[in-house]
Amino acid sequence: MTEFLFASWLGTPVWFWLAFAALVLLLTAFDLGVLHKDDRAMGIAESLKLSAFYIAVAMLFGGWIWWAKGSGPAVDYYTGYFIEKALSIDNVFVISMIFGYFAIPSRFQYRALLWGILAVIVLRGLMIAGGAALIAHAHWVMYLFAAFLIYTGIKMLLAREAETDIGKNPVLRWVSRHMRVTREHHDQHFFVREANASGTLVWAATPLFLALVVINLADLVFAIDSVPAIFSITTDTFIVYTSNIMAILGLRALYFALEAMVHRFHYLKYALALVLVFIGGKILIADFVMGGAKFPPLLSLGITLALIGGGIGWSLWKTRGAVSHPH
Repeated sequence: MTEFLFASWLGTPVWFWLAFAALVLLLTAFDLGVLHKDDRAMGIAESLKLSAFYIAVAMLFGGWIWWAKGSGPAVDYYTGYFIEKALSIDNVFVISMIFGYFAIPSRFQYRALLWGILAVIVLRGLMIAGGAALIAHAHWVMYLFAAFLIYTGIKMLLAREAETDIGKNPVLRWVSRHMRVTREHHDQHFFVREANASGTLVWAATPLFLALVVINLADLVFAIDSVPAIFSITTDTFIVYTSNIMAILGLRALYFALEAMVHRFHYLKYALALVLVFIGGKILIADFVMGGAKFPPLLSLGITLALIGGGIGWSLWKTRGAVSHPH
């Protein structure tokens, strides 16, 4: 048993992975079973307090990585965490539109977010495992990641605001055509039994389930940016996965505060665009300018925090007095 726990899996002892899995399960059980046993709307103050708790847990987990694996992996973890956290603010805007489109009551949104995040934990794990396998067999994949991040960052800098028509989503259309869907909401249920034309009870999906499907599709789109970005910081699969998941775990708590003031973060996207260009560019700098030496982790973290902090500060200052508009 001891040999199994200390055996290496993806470059990290198995007991590291088990400890992280236990932490995620504990946080999820505490969140759903204690804090939100009953479906209810979450206020902004409660959202901020719970967010502060999740951020504190993520910071302490980074401290544990520092103690167990050293300062380099810990700095990489913090860098990945802050990038994913900042990218999730854009995700909040999309989730808010999805809930608005399906007219999901506030008291049921938290449960949908929870199940969505549980699905994300699995989906991100598969994407990260695939990325790690590619990099392990072909280092040049990192250059593709770098080029993609630089391209995405420049595209974000130049892109104009565009309206998203959720109703035209092809997956949503396919689900609506191939599944029976109720028109009415049925509390927190994703599926209910209702009578068909002949009076037979059959299973049908609810609008809450459709919202959950679209939220997970949106996360896959966001993961196309965030997963390469974190691999560009480190190829340590444990650091990539844990920094990603720790940032996402706190998203459902932060959502209700950000949803009320997401209009205040208009200029953050430009800062995120610069972060993506920087992260992609430092791969090329490290390999072709620094002779393969790793870009200094503390400098990378400092530049990342400066760009994100500057984007948030500039957004809040420029949009002071702005009034929220429903999505």
